[in-house]
Amino acid sequence: MSTGEKAKKGFKMPHLFWIMMGLLLFACLLTYIIPAGEFAVDENGKILGDQFSYLGHQNPVAPWRMFMLILQGLGDSGLVIWTVLTSGAMTAVVMATGAIDELLNWAIYKLKDKSENILITIMFVLMVYLGGFGGTDALIAVVPIGVIFTKKLKLDPICAIGVSSYATLLGFGTGPTKQFITQLMMGVPVYGAFFTMFLSMNFFMLLGLFLLLRYVKKIRKDPTKSLMWSEGWNPANMKVTAEEEAKLSQGTKLSGRTIAILVLFLGQYGILVAYPLLGGDGNYLQHLMTALALFVAIVCGFIGGFSFDKVGDEFVKGLQGLVFVGFVIGLAKVMSLVLAEGMVIHTMVYAMTRPLMGLSRAVSSIGMTAIISVVNLLIPSATSKAAILVPILKPIAETLNMDLNVAVQAFQYGDGFTNMISPFLGWTVGSCVMAGVPFPKWFKWVFPKVIAFILISFVIMYVLTESGWTAF
Repeated sequence: MSTGEKAKKGFKMPHLFWIMMGLLLFACLLTYIIPAGEFAVDENGKILGDQFSYLGHQNPVAPWRMFMLILQGLGDSGLVIWTVLTSGAMTAVVMATGAIDELLNWAIYKLKDKSENILITIMFVLMVYLGGFGGTDALIAVVPIGVIFTKKLKLDPICAIGVSSYATLLGFGTGPTKQFITQLMMGVPVYGAFFTMFLSMNFFMLLGLFLLLRYVKKIRKDPTKSLMWSEGWNPANMKVTAEEEAKLSQGTKLSGRTIAILVLFLGQYGILVAYPLLGGDGNYLQHLMTALALFVAIVCGFIGGFSFDKVGDEFVKGLQGLVFVGFVIGLAKVMSLVLAEGMVIHTMVYAMTRPLMGLSRAVSSIGMTAIISVVNLLIPSATSKAAILVPILKPIAETLNMDLNVAVQAFQYGDGFTNMISPFLGWTVGSCVMAGVPFPKWFKWVFPKVIAFILISFVIMYVLTESGWTAF
């Protein structure tokens, strides 16, 4: 093959390991460049945002010192890391039981004789709730179900993603259980804002459904309006094979085993929400989370018919998939240690917040949401992003006298919606491949909706901040 015939290599994001190492070295460099300074604090250790002073000397942190801080960073992040690992492993065991698959098959079977809009609505709501409470990138597996579902209704492949990954990502991005790591790192009660986030998820679910149904109505009226028409889609040529029909009809019964697994899986969140409301000690909430995760994993595994070895194998697989995420959380803590030891983190916060000090906290919370929305395009992982950004965002929020629950909500909205258009998220790009939708076509369809979601989130952030909302 000649040189001219060789395909050009496109830009590829470096592995997150190298991104983190680069950020750590950059943090060391900043301690040599940025003037050291600090805010005054009151007797309770709270930052006084209007009292800042430069130290008059540098306190640089050399790269080798940064490496020596890695073990401390990993140790200081131990509670968060192990909470992430056990929760993720529990979810992996539940997914491996097949209870989620059986629930979807049963729902589709029960809905098969309903009218089109009712079918789409119930399917969409089910997927949003699945994403909101059990969402992981493993839910890319529901895309083939969406493909068969929409093929039966003679809708285009964009609708297939619409009733699957679009819905699950919407629930995943706004669900009430999805920001517990951010809450832990911010130092606010875990699930303390459960009801607000639950209402928010349902609001965006209804909006997302409306936008999807509007598109369905448009291509029903004129199939040439479909973005996939130019790709060869034509409802007149769509047929469901006998094998696909059988797949849609296999869930004739929802087993007691699946019901028990789902009750246990969802019930743990009810316990965690109720625990502080019933007077439980908030300092032990992480201990309760870990205990429940391990208990639910074991019991659900046995209910699912797993042997002792199978339960262990699936739990280990879940741990293995998240070990690196835990390591990233520890490295992010190292970055915070470097900036703190170099006495530059307060200077950075002072420089970033000074232009905002004359603005209302509501405008600042909107700006925080917007910044995280952009960062999310490059770093879709919520856990990794929280590990990197919270050490900076938390002191900014404290300096602006912003309630930290508001900062968490800003993080959730920023973290949630741009997942749908991120070219670096395997969930999104993989969904396009599985549904046969070119990514540019998907981007064109979903981008206006993402903008609408973000703009509405700005309004919600303004109202929450101005009303003095804390968490409920």
